[in-house]
Amino acid sequence: MMVGAVAGTSPVLLGLLALVGSGAIFFAATHERMGRLLAFTDLERYKQDAGLQQMQALIAWGSGGIEGLGLGNGRQKMLYLPYAHTDFIFPMIGEELGLRVSLLVVFLFIVIIVCGIMIALHARDRFGLLLATGIVALLGLQAAVNIGVTTSLLPNKGLPLPFVSYGGSNLVACLFGIGLLLNIYRQGNLEPANKGRVALQLRVTPRI
Repeated sequence: MMVGAVAGTSPVLLGLLALVGSGAIFFAATHERMGRLLAFTDLERYKQDAGLQQMQALIAWGSGGIEGLGLGNGRQKMLYLPYAHTDFIFPMIGEELGLRVSLLVVFLFIVIIVCGIMIALHARDRFGLLLATGIVALLGLQAAVNIGVTTSLLPNKGLPLPFVSYGGSNLVACLFGIGLLLNIYRQGNLEPANKGRVALQLRVTPRI
């Protein structure tokens, strides 16, 4: 959707795509993930079932407080919080390192998104603009959904936290995206300067 909007796609087509996507998400949620939606609406009632992860995540946040319990001293990872090293690693950061480090992690993701947007706006061509926009949307949305789920602001989705969650394939994909962003930045900012330097050298070179 974001890439389509940047590319200049018709708002009518984007609206139809959003409508179809919303319908598909609603159908999947009501037929396959109804338990997670019910747990999201009444977490206390389903804290031993579908809402176990999010309830234990909230306990982790409460245990960590502002300062945290100390690196390695978290208790929820001791088989209390399922997938504490992958999908729900963000509450472990909050429990062990506290709210300040958790907010720092959020700030770093915001920095990545802002830098990615600036790279997209200064891309050399349209392809670089669209590619950078897609990478930023992918990383930003994945991080936002994971943080929203682990703080009980969104229903449980099962997405890892980019660059933080354990898992080789996700880390490789995220680093590959950052590499593409750096290449787009290099192509958009360094090459024009190099061309200008070469042109200046040709201009000042005496003719024989």
